[in-house]
Order: sequence, then structure tokens, then C-alpha cells
Amino acid sequence: MAQMFITPIIPMEHVGSIGNEKKVTAGQNGSPDFRDIFKDAIQSVKSTDEDLMVQEYLLSTGQIDDPHTVPAAAAKAQLSAEFLASLRTKALEAYNEIIRIGI
Repeated sequence: MAQMFITPIIPMEHVGSIGNEKKVTAGQNGSPDFRDIFKDAIQSVKSTDEDLMVQEYLLSTGQIDDPHTVPAAAAKAQLSAEFLASLRTKALEAYNEIIRIGI
């Protein structure tokens, strides 16, 4: 019987790289800017929504060969919007926690 090797899970670099192959600009300490993470998340929502609209148009006009791509595009759009909403919620929670810190 041949020996099987299990590939270890590779840790994520940062949240801004999800769905994008481009590098985000680095802040003073080498980490991505907070603003850039939100810009990337917003751009991801816009691009997945545009892709969903194109897929729906192609399906409605009969130009698409794979009808399963429409639900896949809808799932991507929904996940990117949910990610942006959760990112916003976490940022607000962090802001409120910082405000509550006593000096």
C-alpha cells in the first residue's frame, strides 16, 4: 500500500487577499492598510454582482451552455456581501471597544 501524505493547511496572509491576486499596499509596519481591506471587499461585492447580472442575462437570452453557473455566481455574490457586512460589524465592534478603554 502506498503511503499517503496529507497536505497541511496554509495560514492566510491577510483578509484583503481573499478573492484577489493583486497585492494590497502596505502600511508603515508592512501590513495592509485598513482602508485598502475595505476597498477590496467593496470591489469584490461590485464585481461579483456584475458577474451575476451578466450570467443572469446570458441565461435569460439562451446564450449560456451551463445553467449551473448562475446559482454559483449568485452564491459568490451573496458570500461577498455577507463578508463585507461581517467586516463592517467587526470594525464597529472594535471601534466601540477602543472607545470604552479608559485612560
